Amino acid sequence: MILSPKLAAWQKGKRAETLAAWWLRLKGYRVLARGYAIGRGKGAGEVDLIVRRGGTIAFVEIKARATLTQAAHAITPHQQQRIIRAARSFISGQPKLAACTLRFDAVLITPKAWPRHISDAWRMDS
Repeated sequence: MILSPKLAAWQKGKRAETLAAWWLRLKGYRVLARGYAIGRGKGAGEVDLIVRRGGTIAFVEIKARATLTQAAHAITPHQQQRIIRAARSFISGQPKLAACTLRFDAVLITPKAWPRHISDAWRMDS
């Protein structure tokens, strides 16, 4: 069976998301949401994983690339803003989480290596 490039990329992304979720669980995080998205077009936002450990909520972007450098550079400022929009929406709908510390993390996935979790990868004001 031959997969279209778009479907193959989607499957690779889903595998990376699953691996990242397990990696974060092993580090003591609890997954609150996967693939959280709001809106369409210019006002849209999305985040791959939303996790919690203690009083910290982390909004996590996952990137799977051939190298760590490529994965890190794939998280653009535009994409960061989309994640921030989704984070604001998620928190506004969860008043019990309003007192938690919010953080933006990244999990970088490369072949034949453990996932790299980068805590506090960017700030809301960046």
